[in-house]
Amino acid sequence: IGWEILEKGGSSLDAVEATVCSLEDFPLFNAGRGSVFTHEGKQEMDACIMDGYNLKAGAVAFVKNIKNPVSLARLVMDRTEHVLLAGDGANQFAEQIGIATEPDEYFFTEHRWLQLQEAMAEGRVQLDHAGAKPLGTVGAVACDTKGHLAAATSTGGMTNKKFGRVGD
Repeated sequence: IGWEILEKGGSSLDAVEATVCSLEDFPLFNAGRGSVFTHEGKQEMDACIMDGYNLKAGAVAFVKNIKNPVSLARLVMDRTEHVLLAGDGANQFAEQIGIATEPDEYFFTEHRWLQLQEAMAEGRVQLDHAGAKPLGTVGAVACDTKGHLAAATSTGGMTNKKFGRVGD
């Protein structure tokens, strides 16, 4: 997806956002739709994006029900004077600008639910990439035809996380 944008002369920033959105939409990765469950059985997601040309960045942390957290992070960068919005404030910003949200059911996957049950039974917090098939946090980096770099990442964090833990 990102490569197609770059081949058409698009910006590295558009390429990394679109790429990460596609990964957030795919339920096998620990981002967006495939995010792991917290101890309370919810998804709390974090994402960030950076434009290497002007060194601007945007990030969101501890957001809930946002379909594509990386797009919200980009809007933090593009439409606010802030770099990071978190929790209820980030969700309020998302509501004000009309970004796509989804109900809890959209984010539910049996695989992630079973991971939570196992982690709770063993009393541990678990990184998603600890298993044999690492399908965890997602990210993209691109350089466009103007030589501009951009990067983006998105994560659901750690299975069975507590206390408002924010990802890396």
